[in-house]
Amino acid sequence: MTIRPRWQGGERIHRWAPVLKVLAVLWLVLALFMAVPLVVLLIEKEPDARAFLLSMLVVLLAVALAWLATVKVAVELKPWQMFVLTTLSWVTISGFASLPLVFGAPHLSLTNAVFESVSAITTTGSTVLVGIEGLSDGLKLWRGIMQWLGGIGIIVMGIAILPFLKVGGMRLFHTESSDWSDKVMPRTGGIAKATLSVYVGFTSAAGLAYWLGGMSPLDAVVHAMTSVATGGFANSDASFGAYADQPHLLWLATLFMLAGALPFVLYIRTLRGAHLALWRDQQVQGLLLLLGLVILLLSAWRSWQGVAPFEALTHVAFNVVSVVTTTGYASQDYSLWGPLAYAAFFYLTFVGGCSGSTSGGMKIFRFQIAAILLRNQLRFLSHSQGIFASRYNGQPLTDDITRGVVAFSFFFFLTIAGLALGLALLGLDFVTALSGAATAVANVGPGLGETIGPAGNFTSLPEAAKWLLCVGMLMGRLEILTVLVLLTPTFWRR
Repeated sequence: MTIRPRWQGGERIHRWAPVLKVLAVLWLVLALFMAVPLVVLLIEKEPDARAFLLSMLVVLLAVALAWLATVKVAVELKPWQMFVLTTLSWVTISGFASLPLVFGAPHLSLTNAVFESVSAITTTGSTVLVGIEGLSDGLKLWRGIMQWLGGIGIIVMGIAILPFLKVGGMRLFHTESSDWSDKVMPRTGGIAKATLSVYVGFTSAAGLAYWLGGMSPLDAVVHAMTSVATGGFANSDASFGAYADQPHLLWLATLFMLAGALPFVLYIRTLRGAHLALWRDQQVQGLLLLLGLVILLLSAWRSWQGVAPFEALTHVAFNVVSVVTTTGYASQDYSLWGPLAYAAFFYLTFVGGCSGSTSGGMKIFRFQIAAILLRNQLRFLSHSQGIFASRYNGQPLTDDITRGVVAFSFFFFLTIAGLALGLALLGLDFVTALSGAATAVANVGPGLGETIGPAGNFTSLPEAAKWLLCVGMLMGRLEILTVLVLLTPTFWRR
């Protein structure tokens, strides 16, 4: 009897079908949000309405094709599929989100449009646009919506996906929402609804506060979305510097940027009765302590330079919180504040906010764990026979967690170094190459120097440099290891 080998093609397609089905749902959400600026443009009778209509049709066509191909497939995702889905979702959504920028009034090149959309979806905040004030209201709104969608996606990823995938020490923040076993849906519904409610609540409060503070309705909505999402897109080439003479708006923005950089799970616990959960968290305490010390130091520095104390405190607090939370707003060109501020802001680029928030960077908990490991190592050198227990937020630091933190930290800086080298090979000067790589991977926004500093933008960079920075922004947002694991041969040998 002849035994025929079974054809594997159908099985391989079936393995990818759940990934495609979830992607189709995410694309549909993106298309529905495109309808918001479309309605605004139709009311204002702006020609950019055609760009959004065409973009919606392209995305909906992709959704229809993907849905028809997977309509009978159950959504049950295994860990390897979650790695693939996480990366593909950010890449494909960034691609589709760039369509209105290609078809719209700026008529951006594909490179610039993709750069702008990747920067928005990853909430990095770097921009290639000049003359933002002249954009249609619909495109201004779309830039804010992209960052707002990216922000809620980042929270869900930090709360549910990354702890489940054991990426970068995120297992430390394992909750019931990340106990997925081999399925994608079991316990995420409740936590997702609660997170969205808090996110919408903060955005609404920010929009109302900005409007009452004197912003136009459109500016209030866009800045509310980009503040809470810690994204940093503004409706002016001057960023938040357009409101530099209105300190109350700077303080409001500082408050909402900080709110977006704290763990959203703790907000939910606070609302459910654990009133001190936020303030007892070791991440929150570390972030607030760092911000307080740096703000006091730089405020004293600016006062010593002759700036009025309240003005110094206002602009220092705003810009420090903006950089640490990876928002990327700028009220002044802080690179002109002197060498101390210049060096301080470069170091702050790497920090980031808390895990489970909208901010990027390394996250404050990794610095805290590194400090714990360093302290124990110094103790061990003095008492080689001693056994030192390591705990963080009341939980033991297992080998699994410490390996993740060490591996992430190593690849984080290795990615920045490699990206900076690539940018230097393309002709960028040292400061632009290094700060550009750092701000991309940390998802901060502005770099340093005359070209991409707080007073500049990325439009003059070579196209190849912009594509490299897009890769850096996506890798930083996906916590590096989520992408790198896809490049290993062992991942595909199942």
